[in-house]
Amino acid sequence: MANTSEGVGGSGERGVARPGSNVPEAILYVTTDCHLCSVARSLLVAVQRTIPFNIRTVNIDGDDELAKRFALEVPVVEIDGEIVAQGRVDVERVRAAVNAARIASVRRAATGE
Repeated sequence: MANTSEGVGGSGERGVARPGSNVPEAILYVTTDCHLCSVARSLLVAVQRTIPFNIRTVNIDGDDELAKRFALEVPVVEIDGEIVAQGRVDVERVRAAVNAARIASVRRAATGE
């Protein structure tokens, strides 16, 4: 099973989602000692300061299925079930995906889906 950690940030920070709130989640797939993974995490946190969303980090080491899927592509960012970044993270693409996920979440809530 993959190691995971929640990356929600401290309370009171602007743009940082609170646990349990109905906001999008970005899943960041990483490996141990991955420099690009650290950079990706920092970029996600920077975006999180302006747009509320949760970050969940999943270490694929020790998970054969995830390792087969992502080993040559980490870091990988998934938002609302869609892979939006592999290798180098495009901040604007992440920002657009988070905004799209937020809009979809509001629509689902409004229509009761």
